[in-house]
Amino acid sequence: MTEADAPRRRGRPSRTQTEAAPATRDRILEAAREVFSERGYEKTSVRGIAKAAGVDSALVHHYFGTKEQVFEAAIEVAFAPALNAPDAVADGPLDGVGERLTRFILGVWENPATRTPLLAIVRSAVNNDTAAAVFRRLVAAQLLRRIAGQLDFPDAELRAELAAAQLVGTAILRYVIKVEPLASADPEQIIARLAPVVQGHLTAP
Repeated sequence: MTEADAPRRRGRPSRTQTEAAPATRDRILEAAREVFSERGYEKTSVRGIAKAAGVDSALVHHYFGTKEQVFEAAIEVAFAPALNAPDAVADGPLDGVGERLTRFILGVWENPATRTPLLAIVRSAVNNDTAAAVFRRLVAAQLLRRIAGQLDFPDAELRAELAAAQLVGTAILRYVIKVEPLASADPEQIIARLAPVVQGHLTAP
């Protein structure tokens, strides 16, 4: 029996799979986002992601490692639009930063294409400590510290966190819990009331 004819050990990526790594990796990530969105973190398994992607579960481990690492990779892509928020802080005068940031974040949530994966992320983070740690790490490292870096204050990180808490809290009440009348309020009305509060967190003495 030649090496080519010999049975391949279960779970080991084939040469063809390895050569098709970018496409396979993207397919796994897409499947992971969909499965996490539908089931949440706790009810999602690596095997379920593999099945949705049409690959062996060992291939998921090969590219990403643990379920936590798959989740982090998946939400980083889904969270990418929100990571442009620091640009909203920098793009314009400081006295308008509250409105720019509020309008930007609310716009991300108002868009159905970006709202669906964000809902999955928030729901998973609320219900599972591991998912919450991943979400916290991503938000702290890639969002809040970048926003704080645009502020010339000694307590810039605290200011950025308070502003984010205001925006995330509003998003949870409006899009996740759907508390009325907030859930049905016009976005411009929300921005008008929320922006001054965010401005105060970021720039008030």
